[in-house]
Amino acid sequence: MLPKIILVVMLLSIVGVLMWSMVFLVKDESHKKRTLLLLKIRVGLSITLVLFVLLSYYMGWIHPHGLLQAPPK
Repeated sequence: MLPKIILVVMLLSIVGVLMWSMVFLVKDESHKKRTLLLLKIRVGLSITLVLFVLLSYYMGWIHPHGLLQAPPK
């Protein structure tokens, strides 16, 4: 259950950082590069998320399932 919670938290943080960067892109009139910094953070979080999903699958913490998968007997 813990890996799934970590996945959800990481996805929500990626969406949150993306929204903050959008706010700075639209409303920030200073010459600071906050939008670029936040987009770099988002890319780093996305790479970390993909690596964590691969590690979780390899360790057996998460299992893939399909829409047409038969229920266990």
